[in-house]
Amino acid sequence: MLSPISWLSRLLFARLGLLIVSGDDRTAEILALRHQIRVLQRQVTKPRFTPSDRAVLAVLAKAFDRRRLHEVLLIVKPATVIGWHRRLVARRWTYPHKTKRTGRRPTPAELKQLVLRLDSENPTWGYRRIHGEILRLGHKIAASTVWKILRDEGRDPTPNRTGPSWSEFIASQAKAMIATDFFTVDSVMLRRYWVIFFIEVETRRVHLAGITTNPDGPWTTQAARNLLHDWAHKTRFVIRDRGSQYTRSFDAVFAAIEADVIPTPPGAPRANAFAERWVRSVRHELLDRTLIWNQRQLRQLLNEYIAHYNAHRPHQGIEQRAPDDTEPAEPVELGRPVTRTPVCGGLINQYRRAA
Repeated sequence: MLSPISWLSRLLFARLGLLIVSGDDRTAEILALRHQIRVLQRQVTKPRFTPSDRAVLAVLAKAFDRRRLHEVLLIVKPATVIGWHRRLVARRWTYPHKTKRTGRRPTPAELKQLVLRLDSENPTWGYRRIHGEILRLGHKIAASTVWKILRDEGRDPTPNRTGPSWSEFIASQAKAMIATDFFTVDSVMLRRYWVIFFIEVETRRVHLAGITTNPDGPWTTQAARNLLHDWAHKTRFVIRDRGSQYTRSFDAVFAAIEADVIPTPPGAPRANAFAERWVRSVRHELLDRTLIWNQRQLRQLLNEYIAHYNAHRPHQGIEQRAPDDTEPAEPVELGRPVTRTPVCGGLINQYRRAA
C-alpha cells in the first residue's frame, strides 16, 4: 500500500506531465510559484507585510471571486485581506490630521463652565437668557451652543420655570416661615395622644401647641389661636401637611395675620423636613427612652425637653448654636470646671461652665 507522500508525489508528477504535453507554461509557472511559497511557509512562521504590500494584495483581491480567495491567497487569510481593503477605503475618505478643516470650532472649557455656572446660580433663566448675559460679558457664542452645553450636562435648557423648588423656597423665606405637624405617643395603658407643635424655620425654636386624644378640626384651630395669642414674630408662610385636622378655619387663623398657609405636596414628607426632623429628635432623645403613663406626665416631659431644645441643645443647621442663643459661645480655658445638670428625669444632661 502506497504512503500518502508517495501517492501525492505520483499525482503531482502526473499533473506536471499533462502540463508539459499541453505546452501551457502559465499554469506550470503558477504551480511553481505556489510550491515555492509553501517552501517559504515552512521556514517563516509569520510573514511581515508593509503598507504597500497590504495595498497591493487588497486591490488584487478585488479581481477574484471571494469564494476563490482561499485558493489564491496562501500566506494570509482572505478575511485579513478584506479588512485591509476596508481600511484602505476608509483612509481614502478620511481627512489627514494636518489638513485644515472647515467647521465649528470646539467651545472653550472656560466658556462651558461659565454657562453652567450661570445656570446653577439663576434657576429662573432659560438658555436664551443665559446666552444674552454671556454676550453682555463680551463672549461670542451662539444660542444653540448654550442649549447644547446644558443638554449635554443633563440640564433642561428650557425648564418649566413656574416657581422655585421647595428647598430654594424655604431657604429664601426662612425668616418669616413656621412649620407645623402632629406626632403620636402611646401610653402604657395603650391610650394614644396626639401632639401638635410649631417650629420656626430660621431659628429652629419649637412651640408646643397642644396634646389631645381627639385631634379634630375645631381643636386644631384653637391650638393655632393659642399659639398666636402672644405671637410677636412676623410670619409670612405656614407649612403644613394635608391631614384632615387642618381645616379652612385653621388656615383662616393665619390669614388674619396675613400669612399664607402652604400645604405640602401629596406623599412628600421632605417638604416639611424641619418639622419631621424635630419629631425624630424628640423620639430618639426622649420618648423612646421612657414610658408614658398619662397626659400630664407627657406634657411635663415635653415642656422640659422643649426648654432644653430651645435654650441649650446645639444644632448643626445654625452653626451648633441653640435657638435662643444670640451669639456664639466664648472660648474658655482648659481645666475650668464644667457642671452637669440632668433634665427630663435624668434622660438628658446639660453641661455649663462653673461660675
